Amino acid sequence: MLPEGVGDILSHRPLGITCATATANDMPKPIIWHGKNESGRPSSQMTIVEAAQVVTDLANLTSRGYTLLTWNGLGFDFDVLAEESGKTKECASLAVNHVDMLFHVLCSLGHLISLQKAAEGMHVIGKKAGFSGAVVPAMWATGRHDEVIDYCVQDTRLTLQLAEECENKGQLSWITQRGGLGRMLLPTGWLTVQDANALPIPDTSWMSDPPSRDRALQWIRRAGLVP
Repeated sequence: MLPEGVGDILSHRPLGITCATATANDMPKPIIWHGKNESGRPSSQMTIVEAAQVVTDLANLTSRGYTLLTWNGLGFDFDVLAEESGKTKECASLAVNHVDMLFHVLCSLGHLISLQKAAEGMHVIGKKAGFSGAVVPAMWATGRHDEVIDYCVQDTRLTLQLAEECENKGQLSWITQRGGLGRMLLPTGWLTVQDANALPIPDTSWMSDPPSRDRALQWIRRAGLVP
């Protein structure tokens, strides 16, 4: 378990993976991955073999024509999956060719926004009250597996619904820190990581410590890929 107030969770790696989910409009039910113990019940975290199966399954989805979509998948999910599965190059390839909405925002605007604020701005039902990525590891550790899986499934559906709503309206809207409404146009829809990285560097001179797209790409470049 991580101490409270952790700013950079990746600095505490290896983190392990308890569960993961994926969904699509044409799927009758979401895909759910988690580790299993000898009795078939959820284990504390996935083994390297179980994490590698997630990579294989995601690659199979892309080969069937699906486009992988995340919110911060480049900077977190795929990075952790690469470490936990041992399939760094495979994860790097998936990450470069998938749509990470937050990375697109960073490349377009030069700053980050939260998934919750984006959901509020687009009038999409947000995260389940009382749940967050910070508390679910403790819930999993105490055996509340079904609740955590339900939270992850809802988060996956929220991400998909948000992406579709933005494409339908041709823009992303979010609630700013001052309570206003920010807007980012999407004239050609959401971009893959590779295409988003080709966007011009935005002006961030007004920020004292602007986030860098290069930081999210570091592990990709270590794997030998340069988007």
